[in-house]
Amino acid sequence: MTSPDQKAILHRYLTSGREALLWKLDGLSEYDVRRPLTSTGTNLLGLVKHVASVTDGYVGSVMGRPSGIDLPWFPEDPADEEPNADLWVPAEESRESIIDLHHRVAAHSDATIQALELDAVGHVPWWGDRGEVTLHQVLVHVIAETHRHAGHADIIRELIDGAVGVREGMDNMWAEDGTDYWERHRQRIEDAARAAQQSAGA
Repeated sequence: MTSPDQKAILHRYLTSGREALLWKLDGLSEYDVRRPLTSTGTNLLGLVKHVASVTDGYVGSVMGRPSGIDLPWFPEDPADEEPNADLWVPAEESRESIIDLHHRVAAHSDATIQALELDAVGHVPWWGDRGEVTLHQVLVHVIAETHRHAGHADIIRELIDGAVGVREGMDNMWAEDGTDYWERHRQRIEDAARAAQQSAGA
């Protein structure tokens, strides 16, 4: 039997990751939520789209509870799939549709978590010989995926407008008083990196 506390703890971590990721979109323009900030195109709205898509597969179909949510970027024939189509958002896909997808997948996932025991068995076809899994394993996997990409979103948002934080009202960043603290802190790190490089080359 599943301990209610175990399931509640896992669900709480999953929920906090979802909320942190979605919050990074707040207050930004259409351009800023979609713009690529790395050489591989990492962008905020694409991260939300990707995490929702992955979660739908693992906590839905893998556990024998497909959501029925249409994900056109994952065509029925894998040969027709465009690489990385779930990691960016074309202009004709609205921000609202991606946020709605996030909420619908979350609701379906929550229903699966509620309905099944942690030792319920599912199957991940793309994992090959390791494909037999439990809901517990799936939740750990999806929590890790969600928080990994929430961390990406932290950095992308900071690059856009300097905003940082875990959630509204909690930036989780300690700093000395003074408006130039981060400038001085960053320079100190830069100086240390250059000094280490010089020492290594000596």
